[in-house]
Amino acid sequence: MTSAVIVDVVRTPSGKGKSGGGLSEVHPATLLSGVLEALIDRTGIDPALVDDVIGGCVTQSGEQAFNIARTAVLAAGFPEAVPATTVDRQCGSSQQAAHFAAQGVIAGAYDVAIACGVESMSRVSMFSNAQGKDPNRGPIAHRYPDGLVQQGISAEVIAARWKFDRSALDEFAARSHQLAAATAASGGFDNEIVAAGTLTADETIRPATAVEGLSGLKPAFADAEFQARFPEIEWSITPGNSSPLTDGASAALIMSKEKAAQLGLKPRARFHSFSVTGDDPLLMLTAVIPATRKVLDRAGLSIRDIDAYEVNEAFAPVPLVWAREVGADLAKLNPRGGAIALGHPLGASGMRILATMLNHLEQTGGRYGLMTMCEAGGLANATIIERL
Repeated sequence: MTSAVIVDVVRTPSGKGKSGGGLSEVHPATLLSGVLEALIDRTGIDPALVDDVIGGCVTQSGEQAFNIARTAVLAAGFPEAVPATTVDRQCGSSQQAAHFAAQGVIAGAYDVAIACGVESMSRVSMFSNAQGKDPNRGPIAHRYPDGLVQQGISAEVIAARWKFDRSALDEFAARSHQLAAATAASGGFDNEIVAAGTLTADETIRPATAVEGLSGLKPAFADAEFQARFPEIEWSITPGNSSPLTDGASAALIMSKEKAAQLGLKPRARFHSFSVTGDDPLLMLTAVIPATRKVLDRAGLSIRDIDAYEVNEAFAPVPLVWAREVGADLAKLNPRGGAIALGHPLGASGMRILATMLNHLEQTGGRYGLMTMCEAGGLANATIIERL
């Protein structure tokens, strides 16, 4: 069977997703075209060889509407014959793009593909494509008569049901910043980051973050209505133990092993196994657990075989409950920090995580890496790669 390999993967720095953030003046299509250009520059590949570009983006409205992946391909100067499409699996959009690209290579439909993603949360507000309405309330009201809840409430319910108190969440958040700051200081991110605009390094990392400072932050989702519905909630989710609004883009060059050899390119890793699954849409963020079990089963591996795992830190309870349920070694979990420090530019986060995980494997000599991320609606993708 044809192997799908990763030749290179890059990302922009993480910009604060608000007015005045380091990437807030950059059009999202320009962010995405920049990482596409970087892949071409770094690998020397002729862009005309790319069979398809699959991009992830969550809020596909405003400047991110009208198939932003195609806009970025044209802005990057690729031949007009190179197609592109934009997919939405919520926070896992660019991870899903990588699955589609790699699976296309394995199936023989592509020789060369690019998986990428973008989100400018400073320029295109989250939920702006919903126009202030809950698009799902009517069609599923018969099944969930009490209604679903926003992700922050889901995070609160998870923290309460698995008994992660505020101090545990804040300790994990502080760890994220400390690990990310140490990696940045040692140059550990240098091989994955390509400058965007004037920004050359992640501006979401706060090296001085400590539990003492985090403990003073007020809960972000406290609400009397939800307290009555979920009396177990202790209101522990704050801006400090959640991922921040973030701008960014990321991209990976994926091709068959044979094509890489033909082009004289040295693959960095291969896609080993994939999974995608659903779970309780009320808890919403727990699908990372069955997705991980599914991908490990398909791979014929155990969690002990994995050298590093990346679980997106949308909220601190997510990686913590994942680690407890799958029996993971916390020392291998998000070893360079996660989204709490490195940001969560929704549609770009999957390839951002892939870039960070692959560089960690290369710099530490690890073989297998597993990544998974929670997605709205109770979904999750999981991917295992093998370093080559």
